[in-house]
Amino acid sequence: MLPVDEIRLNFNPASLAVLNAVLAFLMFGISLDTRIDDFRRVLRMPLAFAVGIAAQFLALPAITFGLTLLLGVGPSIALGMILVACCPPGNVSNILTHRANGNVALSVSMTAVSNAIAIVAMPLNFAFWGGIHPSASALLKTIALDPLQMVGHILLIIGLPFALGLWVAHRFPVLTARFKKPVRILSFLALIGFIVGAIAGNWRYFLDYVGLVILAVALHDALAFAIGWLCARAAGLPDYDRRALSIEVGIRNAGLGLVLIFSFFGGLGGMAVVAGVWGFWDIIAGMLLAGWWGRRPLQGGVPAVAKA
Repeated sequence: MLPVDEIRLNFNPASLAVLNAVLAFLMFGISLDTRIDDFRRVLRMPLAFAVGIAAQFLALPAITFGLTLLLGVGPSIALGMILVACCPPGNVSNILTHRANGNVALSVSMTAVSNAIAIVAMPLNFAFWGGIHPSASALLKTIALDPLQMVGHILLIIGLPFALGLWVAHRFPVLTARFKKPVRILSFLALIGFIVGAIAGNWRYFLDYVGLVILAVALHDALAFAIGWLCARAAGLPDYDRRALSIEVGIRNAGLGLVLIFSFFGGLGGMAVVAGVWGFWDIIAGMLLAGWWGRRPLQGGVPAVAKA
């Protein structure tokens, strides 16, 4: 069996083009459920917003970097973990926050703003942490990653569909209200289908190497949820906000990571296996956490501001 850093998963150009289109459609679906007020709302809860942004774009990548060193994972697995940590959240976080009786308004606003910030922050974050990694940096140099090229790619599959969805939601509110839920569900199912397809087409590799990443992914995912909760608690935020931020930081858009892995890294083995396993594990762990919280009363109840 070849080392995981030497294998390349197969995903033909036509399938990759469709996957890019599916991800763009997913972002369009997210933006249909977004309003300009979601961006304005963050001004009314600046502390929670600042804590969430710092947890996602500063704390999570930094702690992920430390986790890769602690676990001693291979270079391509380390790059996969760092890339997933740099990905923005998906709208699954909004659904799970609602189930957890958390601050859905904060979750929706964070998802919208985080995806906008990620267009620039994600490739720069990944290039920085991957570039200083003692073992993965050498592998990253052989790939000759251009962060600006990645920004352009992310802009096409996240930025433009997101802007288009905001415009459609503003221009055609009645039509949007009718179709936003089916579009969101369809786009999410299509993305899951393509992740399944990517795994099925490389099933032998996943069977051979999943044992190398499953512990790392499980620990990484648990750590991501914990970072959001601990940062919120350290800032003195109420339980209502802590639940939202924990889920918002814990849920990463691994589908975007998988697209970038096939687009820029040639399906590099450890990276692709990490993103593929994370895509399923993350949702399962998020559902379990949200279900557990949903059965527990909020400490301190719902803040009066949230009821208004």
